[in-house]
Formats: sequence, C-alpha cells, structure tokens
Amino acid sequence: MTWEAQEEDLFDDVPGSGHGHGGPRPVTGELTADDLEVDRSLRPTTLDEYCGQERVRDNLRVLIAAAKDRHETLDHVLFSGPPGLGKTTLANVVANEMGARLRTTSGPAIARTGDLAAILTNLEEGDVLFVDEIHRLNHQVEEVLYPAMEDFFLDIVIGKGPAARSIRLDVPHFTLIGATTRTGLLTGPLRDRFGISYRLDYYTVDELKHIVQRSAAILGVEIDEQGAAEIASRSRGTPRLANRLLKRVRDYAQVRAGGVITWEVAAEALSFFEIDEMGLDWMDKKILTALTSTFRGRPVGLTTIASAVGEDPSTLEDVYEPYLLQRGLIVRTPQGRQATPAAFEHLGMPLPPQR
Repeated sequence: MTWEAQEEDLFDDVPGSGHGHGGPRPVTGELTADDLEVDRSLRPTTLDEYCGQERVRDNLRVLIAAAKDRHETLDHVLFSGPPGLGKTTLANVVANEMGARLRTTSGPAIARTGDLAAILTNLEEGDVLFVDEIHRLNHQVEEVLYPAMEDFFLDIVIGKGPAARSIRLDVPHFTLIGATTRTGLLTGPLRDRFGISYRLDYYTVDELKHIVQRSAAILGVEIDEQGAAEIASRSRGTPRLANRLLKRVRDYAQVRAGGVITWEVAAEALSFFEIDEMGLDWMDKKILTALTSTFRGRPVGLTTIASAVGEDPSTLEDVYEPYLLQRGLIVRTPQGRQATPAAFEHLGMPLPPQR
C-alpha cells in the first residue's frame, strides 16, 4: 500500500459524517471531506506558530532541544484526546522542529505484519512515523512493532509449519508518534513503550479566537476581533471545528455581507446554519427537546431517546452525547439519561414540578 493510499485511509469511516439534514454534521470534531481542501494549509508548522496546549508545547520544546543537542532521535510520543484538537498537527510540528521527514499512516491501514515491515524498512535514520488511530492496530502487527520501538529490529517469520524460519531485520532509529481518541483501547504493553505521553485538552475561547484570526489571514478573509470571538465561542473548544465554521461564515459573508466578517455577520451566519450560542446544532437541540418536553425531565433509556429522535443508539452515545454531558446539559443516572436544569434554561422552558 502506498503512503498516499494509507493517508486516504485516515478519512474513511468517519463517525457522524452522514448526519445533519442530509449532509455532514457541521459541529463534529471528526475530520470530514469538507476539511481536506484547506486543512493542510491552515496547520502551523512550528511550536511558535502553534496556539494552545501550553503545557504540551513547553514540554516538547525542551525535549526536542535536548534530543537535537545529543544528535539523537526523540523518544516515541503518544498524543491522546478527542478528535480535532491538533494531534496530527503536533506530529507535523515535531517532525519540522526535529528537521526530520514525516511518514504518515493509520492503524487500520497496517493490516498485516508485512505491511509494517515494508513501512519500517523504508524509513531513514531520524524519520518520524505518525500512526493515527493507533489503538486500531491488530494484535499481530502490534507484537512485531514492540522490538522495533525498543531495540530497532524486526523479527519476521517466513513460511509455515516445519519449514518456517525467523529472520531479523535492522530498522533505522526513528520516532514513532501515535495518536488515539480512545486511550482505553490501547493495550498496556503498547502504551508503556511510549516514553512521552500527552492528553490534549479542549481549547479556551481566547485560544480559538487567535486560531480563527490566523486562519482568516491565511485564507485572505477580512474579519474583526468580535467576529473571530463569536466563531470561537461556538466552536466547542475544537480548532478543527473553528476553522470549519470560519469557512461557512466566510461563504455567508461573501454572498450576503460584502465579504467582511463582523460580530453581526458571524452571529447571523451561524444562526443561519443552525448553530446556536453554545455550539449546539439541530440534532443536539432535538435531543434536549425530547428530554425536556416529551419526557418532561424524567430519566429515559438510551434506546428510547434514539427512537424519539430517529437516530441510532450507538451514534447517539458516541457522537452527540459527549458534548451535552461536558456542558452539563444532560446527566447519566442508573435509570437513564436526564436533562439538567441548565438544559431547560438553555431552551427557555420552565422546570417541571418536583414530585
């Protein structure tokens, strides 16, 4: 499999890509086809350009400087956290800061041990290998990866039965950067082989405002500070979503506001695309309306909610529920999901009478 084919695999089976009035869901943090057009051009290439994740940036700056002083490769790095927070971007930044070549693939793309052997033996000294969704590596491939990470050699078994024999291949010293959205699915032995591990946090509105302003300058979009802040406040703490909303607001401004994004234009545009002040889209509000109005604030099972809003239960749990839980709009109880007083307040509905 070519590097290009492996990179395309990163964009297959994107959760939530088929939702939202017949098109991609605008507020998902997952990478969608809409992001590919300008996604790479907006990515920072150095730690100084990278905005947010101050603790991670400061740590990496020290570790990279130390490795370069010793003329060694950087220790293997694991980035974890929700989609859209900059794990892939940080891998590019680390490679650039190290002056190394970046090779990109994904866990599902490495189907056989032979695929991994081909990738590793084609690396050059000091290269950075980035594996997205590393928790999706199959176990046989993972077993072969362990000695490559620790001792930089591969043990490959050729043939079957009595005629099988093992050969050892040396691989160049390289840095493996793994990215995962599901840390709990990583096996212990693989997780322990990463010398550096960081979990990325959601961004503040101020950090996202700077990202929107930087992206607008790259795209040649005229935007004022209040317009950037409005887009940032509805971006659910996610840079990828902030850039996506900027592109939608740019389209709206181009057609209806002379191409200039002010606070009024940004607010109008985002309301036009059904994204409210908290970053909720039409399906988020449909779920909250079901919990507050249809079920009157009572605890409800996941399957019942899914039937009420016409959505698959697993999609509801994986795609929609996390942000509603994070914002304190719903809670999970032993009896089921339940709307909080904040949900009633956000929808402008009175609280149900206490029983």
